[in-house]
Amino acid sequence: MKLRSRILAALAGFLGAPILAQVPHTVVSPLFSGLPPPNIQADGAMQLERDRPPGWALAEHRRLEKVLASIQPQRKGVVDAYVVAIALDSDPVFAREAREAGRVLSRRYDAIGRTVVLAGPAGAGPSDLPRGSPDNIAAVLARIAEVMDPREDVLVVYTSSHGAPFGIVYNDGDSGYASLSPSWLWTTLGELHINNRLLILSACFSGVFVPMLSSDTTAIVTAASSDRTSFGCVSENDWTFFGDAMINHALRKPQPLATAFTEASGLVGGWEWQGGMIPSNPQINIGTHVQAWLGPLERRMPPTPTQPVGRPAVAALGDAKRNNH
Repeated sequence: MKLRSRILAALAGFLGAPILAQVPHTVVSPLFSGLPPPNIQADGAMQLERDRPPGWALAEHRRLEKVLASIQPQRKGVVDAYVVAIALDSDPVFAREAREAGRVLSRRYDAIGRTVVLAGPAGAGPSDLPRGSPDNIAAVLARIAEVMDPREDVLVVYTSSHGAPFGIVYNDGDSGYASLSPSWLWTTLGELHINNRLLILSACFSGVFVPMLSSDTTAIVTAASSDRTSFGCVSENDWTFFGDAMINHALRKPQPLATAFTEASGLVGGWEWQGGMIPSNPQINIGTHVQAWLGPLERRMPPTPTQPVGRPAVAALGDAKRNNH
């Protein structure tokens, strides 16, 4: 009887005690209450995956682990750039653009061994790279934060995807869905203490990132203003208009970032005029203290330019005209 009383007392104490490992649920699961509005999803980088084969997660994990392990630590006393080129959408044009952007930016900013590309297939075959999903982006940024010196090093991000008024869209075929808002990117970089950054965002409405992401130590360049679309995101293309102008032409040359942006904006404007399109109005904001890290990087730029590669984005205008006749 005494043993039974002790067991009951112990159980009562256990059931009445707080369970420290339990995480309280403060909102109803969207699986039961319906998904939140797109802008709220983007603020949380809410990622949905479906219909993946059994080995997919393991294969993706291995691809990501390989990339994370390849990132070299910073060099003391040297302003090192860490380049992340991301295709968030699985349309091949974005994968082709991100891959070449990684090569161009790595060469320009002396980032060999400190460059990561996240992208889906660039053609008919499978991709050997991790996808440009929110989870993978967060993991790569967190790893870079571990090995860089935030006092002297720089994060260089290039994104290529479709966009919306609330942010940049991640879409992996019929299986992966998410979107990233300015709030998510600002929060993520802030939590990782990455303040020196060059952000080049190629997507419709990408100017929506400028107000929140601008700072004294940030340079941000976008393909369009917050109320305009950008052009050239056709699956068969090698480049979007902005990617072709900024990466494939302007940043291949040993010229300052602001000069490169002026050249790229002029090219994009000319192509849009040729196609009778509403101007995308690319944006740039360079913080007052950016030169402290941008100057050393630009002084180390290779002295000779490289030649553009791939089919020019503007060639799609000729295709459209021919198809309409």
